[in-house]
Amino acid sequence: MNGDRLSTFVGFLAALVVLSVLVWAVGIDDVLGALQQADRLVLLGVVVVAAVWLSAWGLVLWTVLRAIGTPISGPKAVFVFAAAVFSNNVTPFGQAGGEPVSAMLISSVADSKYESGLAAIASVDTLHFVPSMTCAIVGFVYVVAGAARLTQDVFVAAGGAVLLVALIVTVAALGWRNQARVEAMLVRVVTPILALVARVVPRRTPPDRATVTERIEGFFDAVGRVGRNRRTLVTAMTLSAVGWVALSTSLWLSLYALGHTVPFSATLFVVPVGSIAGVTPLPGGLGGIETVFIALLVPTAGVSASAAAAAVLIHRGGTYWLPTLFGGGVAAVIGAQHRQ
Repeated sequence: MNGDRLSTFVGFLAALVVLSVLVWAVGIDDVLGALQQADRLVLLGVVVVAAVWLSAWGLVLWTVLRAIGTPISGPKAVFVFAAAVFSNNVTPFGQAGGEPVSAMLISSVADSKYESGLAAIASVDTLHFVPSMTCAIVGFVYVVAGAARLTQDVFVAAGGAVLLVALIVTVAALGWRNQARVEAMLVRVVTPILALVARVVPRRTPPDRATVTERIEGFFDAVGRVGRNRRTLVTAMTLSAVGWVALSTSLWLSLYALGHTVPFSATLFVVPVGSIAGVTPLPGGLGGIETVFIALLVPTAGVSASAAAAAVLIHRGGTYWLPTLFGGGVAAVIGAQHRQ
């Protein structure tokens, strides 16, 4: 078992432990009882809505690839994005850990340079920030205006999300204004790391400093083409917003399947804010996201902890486990084609 497989195994083991403790704390019998009462037809609706989310965000990737000059068809982009979701969901630290693999999958299908694939998936992730926080703010405003029982944890989560996004935007803006310095710093850091890797990996020649510089410049150039294209930004953010609404609808339907009709504003707030827990060192945020979702749903949606836990498990079944299985199959096909 190599290091990557070992880290994935340990990550999933830790995530399953977290989930087990979470369900045990809420009440195993209560959660299982709620799941047994779920409406099967509504559960099918969760799957359909999850497919809408996956397709919308796959089309975000399609839009970005067109902007950087490596276009592929819309359906193919959706399939490639599903493979990227798989890599994120099985890699510790979620998107941050799965980005290199996602970039490789994209560059393989789009027949482009690796740095173009990395720029594409990085741009897709960045473009999700504004729509996600817009949905969260709209949802939070309606939750506050409604009769939901709010707690200090909800306000802390909302404030933390705003601060995190503000920090990310500030760092990104400073980095972009000082692009030349950032590029030079990356060259100084990456070149010796690649040389060290080449010593460990047999039959691998490390790229020279000029090659590393060229690839890093290519990455920033691709990202810049996305940022300067207003049509791309509007289209991508609109599709991203559709995806966030679909994810929120999936959680709402999960609650509805259990017999709970809650304000849609509650799930519109919970999903983007809770998804920030995906940065935890667990595969795809598994365990961490579920914990935050439940903690936020109880006060905002006004449901019991057992109902919230059951609904979250249904929601994550449609938006985590199914895309992971589907994306894993797509990734295997892409890998086989690449080897041929």
